[in-house]
Order: sequence, then structure tokens, then C-alpha cells
Amino acid sequence: MHDLSGHAPSPPPSFEHAKNRRQKARAAGLDPNYWYAVTQSSKLRAGEHTEVKFLGRSIAVFRGQDGRLRAVENRCAHRHVALTAGEVVGCKLVCPYHGWAYDGDGNAEIPHDLFGHKQPNIRIESVPVRERYGLVFVFPGDPALATTRDIPSIPELEGPRPWPHAFVQFDCPGHHSMLLENVSDFTHGFLHRKYQPFSGTDLLRCETVGERVEVEYRSRIAAGRLQDWFIDRSESGCDHMLACYDYPYHWSNTDDRIKHFLFTLPWDEGHNRHIFIFYLRPDVIRVPMLGWKLPYWLVSRMMRAQRVLTLQPLLGQDVWVIEREQKGWSQFWDRPAPELSPVVKAFQDLTIRKWQEYLDGRGRTAEAACGNVVSAKELVR
Repeated sequence: MHDLSGHAPSPPPSFEHAKNRRQKARAAGLDPNYWYAVTQSSKLRAGEHTEVKFLGRSIAVFRGQDGRLRAVENRCAHRHVALTAGEVVGCKLVCPYHGWAYDGDGNAEIPHDLFGHKQPNIRIESVPVRERYGLVFVFPGDPALATTRDIPSIPELEGPRPWPHAFVQFDCPGHHSMLLENVSDFTHGFLHRKYQPFSGTDLLRCETVGERVEVEYRSRIAAGRLQDWFIDRSESGCDHMLACYDYPYHWSNTDDRIKHFLFTLPWDEGHNRHIFIFYLRPDVIRVPMLGWKLPYWLVSRMMRAQRVLTLQPLLGQDVWVIEREQKGWSQFWDRPAPELSPVVKAFQDLTIRKWQEYLDGRGRTAEAACGNVVSAKELVR
């Protein structure tokens, strides 16, 4: 039943109560036991802090005056004021209310009169944090797993001479699964007809392998007039792409020449931060008509210019349409939504499976904890 406007009378179902693939995918979270990129390193200088969220959990990330990053639960243990309302002093984050200061391990230092009490041992949760590729990463899950599960390897961005690259970071309304599906669903090329990031949608392969979905397309990449003018296609047509939903990340590789990596941070069920890195082999760019290769430094500058001229406006179209998809989902979640693409179905299946595995694992951990409590009580008896 719907009201006169056609809206569903109730909000979308929870993961537990979802009745089909689409409903489950839109109710699933992302497993916190991975490294998630939260911002660019350049946006967090010494003495600065920022709030980031993971599925509603607020985390304060700050850089001390020594240049080292730290991350803690974003609340003062005293009155639960958000620490990001305060400031960084030295290498500690200071609450603006009573001046309680927290180090990177979450230990509190109380500066005011203790009224005869000893300095109490008070701490809040700390969160593992690292930097790599010019990005800041946090590990919002079990801290013990942060040492065994690494940040994804991107060898082209390592070393003294990384491939020319550009970052595009944006906050986007909508469930995280919507953009993850969007980036490998080439049937939405109509949306990008002005910029033509690709031309052709021949799906060669779609296969789920463990925790990843591999997709191969025959498609001319960077097909827009400005991009195509500078791309050297003499070695290859730059028309064979391997795209991968490598849970919870996404990346693509076009003929080992043009690549991207996407990091998604789910702030909550309806908002996300997405950070793209676009990078290409330096010799892919040539002087139009003449075919001369451009020097490394110039290609790097061109990539930064491309971010403003093409990449940000292009992805802005995705942000625009996903905001509207989220609105449509909220209103018409119980209406049929025929899906023709096997890519979208495979992505949704992986999202659902991984979230269910996380929930099952969390349940086993809780059961074990309860079992330990019972055993302890019996020992006391």
C-alpha cells in the first residue's frame, strides 16, 4: 500500500527483514575490519584535527606538532563533548570544556584541581591510523586485526617517481553500494555523454572470485574529445579494462596504462566520502599530431589540471544522480526495480555476503564473551 503520492508508508527494511537482493544490498554496512581512507594528508597539517565517521561512529583524527597522526573516539570521557570542538595542543587533543587532554592512545590528562583525588586512569578508545599514497587511513574495527590486514598495495604510487596521479575527494548522499555499483556499470554512459569517459559497453567477463568481483569490458577509455586528443593509442587502444570490486575497495586497469583506485568511507546509511586516485603511465600522454612524449613533470601537472577540467565535473554528475537515486529508494523501496546488468547483481551479492559474514562473526564473538563470563562466575562459586 502507498499514500496518494505513491510513497511507501514505512521506511526501507533493515538487513534482517529485507526480502530481496536490492533491499539487502541497500541495508548492508561495510565490514569495519579494513583500512578506510578518510582524507588527503595535505588537508591535515600539524596542529589540525578533523572529524570522520564510520557507520555513525565519530572518530577524531589529529596531527600533533611532531607531525604524527593520531586518532581517538570523538568524545571527552567527562561530559562527552566532541573533542573536535577543541584544539590540538602539542601532541594532544584538548576538550574545550574543562581542558581534559588526550594523547594518541586515548589516555586523559586532567589539568584542573582534583579535590584531593589522585590523577585517575581514564581513557577513551584509540583507533589505528596510518598514512600512505598521500592519504590518511583509519582502521575502525578490531585494533588487533590492524596489524594483520594491510592497506591495499598500489605499487605505481610507491617510490620516488610514482605515476602521475590526481585525487578527487567528495562527500556524497546515498548508500555506499550505489556508487560502488555505479563505477562498474557502464550502461549509465548516457549520464556522462558530455564528457565521454568511455565509449562502448561490451561486457567480456563478470566473475566472482573469493572476496572480489572481476569485470572485463571492451570499451574505449578517455573517449572525450579533450582526453582523446592527448592519449597515445599507438601501443594499445586503451580499450580493454579490468575493473574489480575488491571488497571494500574498487579499482580498474586499462591496458596497464590508465588506472584508478576508489576508497569509500560509509559515514552512515545515507552519506559517504569517496576518494578516487586516477593515475597513468607517464608515456601515455603525447603531443597531439606530432606524437612526441611529454616529460614526467608536465604530465604530472596535466593530471592536476585534468582533475579540475574533467574528473571533478564528471564525478559530480554521479554525485548528482546518486543523491536522486537515494531519494527514489527512500520513497519507493518496495516497488519493482528490474536490473538487467549482471555486474550490478554480482556487486550486490558480494556486499550482502560480506556484511552477513561480519554479522555472523560478531555474533560468535559476543557468544564467546558471554561464555567467558559464565565460566568466571562458576569459578567464583
